[in-house]
Amino acid sequence: MLKMINTIKILKMMAVAMCLLLHTQWSAAQTVVQASIDSTMIMIGEQTSVHLEVVTGKDNPVGWPIVTDTLTRGIIVLEAGKRDTSITDNNRLLIKQDFLVTSFDSALYVIPPFIVTSGTDTLKSNVMVLKVVTYTDVDPEKGIYDIKPVMTPDFVLADYYPYIFGIMGGLFLFCVIMYILQKRKKKEPVFSFMKKEPKLPPHLEAISKLDKIKVEKLWQQGRNKEYFTQITEVLRQYIMRRFQVNAMEMTSEEILSEIYRLHDVHSVYDTLKHVLELADLVKFAKYVPLPNDNEMSILNAYLFVNQTKIEELQNPAGEGNATTEPVTEKEDQANR
Repeated sequence: MLKMINTIKILKMMAVAMCLLLHTQWSAAQTVVQASIDSTMIMIGEQTSVHLEVVTGKDNPVGWPIVTDTLTRGIIVLEAGKRDTSITDNNRLLIKQDFLVTSFDSALYVIPPFIVTSGTDTLKSNVMVLKVVTYTDVDPEKGIYDIKPVMTPDFVLADYYPYIFGIMGGLFLFCVIMYILQKRKKKEPVFSFMKKEPKLPPHLEAISKLDKIKVEKLWQQGRNKEYFTQITEVLRQYIMRRFQVNAMEMTSEEILSEIYRLHDVHSVYDTLKHVLELADLVKFAKYVPLPNDNEMSILNAYLFVNQTKIEELQNPAGEGNATTEPVTEKEDQANR
């Protein structure tokens, strides 16, 4: 009888031990899914974090939920953190992931459960609630305040490249334009590699142009205005080069005043005056000159150039620099 009682006790102890072992193995294989949220109420545009935790056996395969850009309509996922895996004290596997969310519509949102698979089982987390309030719901006594402090962006030099290069390009273009205008004003070649053709002395250039006008005989074709215009243009260009006077921009009276001031021979002044006054009558008063006036005008133009010309004289040995001497009226007549 005693022997039988001992056998029964042993069987009971073995059964209890077996139950404990099975319970331990079941607990080790069980998967638990838990979701939480930092704040259940936020302002429009404010942010909060949602946490998903899964505890399971170390050898259990886990199918993690795929989270897109929204948890539900109205709840936007700004950032999905990396999954963190660790081993708990009771030798179980802990998997965690955080999601930064926000909302721009005021409402009471129900966040649906996360769905996790473990082997052949499908598990769901708990349901969460998030309330999003507007500024109308703010306590008047607390007032309105910024959700986030104002941030000053970091200085990045590349952000200012368009302005820097734009200003530099504008300055460069301005300098190029001013350089070209100065060269054009001085009637010099814009670029140094563009060699400037040597010019004839002012009196030779003027006489050459007058020769062409004389040969054309425009007055015989009834083109008196064009004839006198060409003569005065040649004289103005000659005066500009010979006396460094901007005759192209002056009136006839201003030119005569300058010649009277710069040259001491009065016959020069009278010669030029006869040409310019007659030319003004033809060009502006529609005066019809006589044939003798036409011929006399071009002869006076020749005479004015010869009376005021400066010739380059070489020394007898042909050495050294050339010197320039003005040729007076008497010397010119003696030479002829």
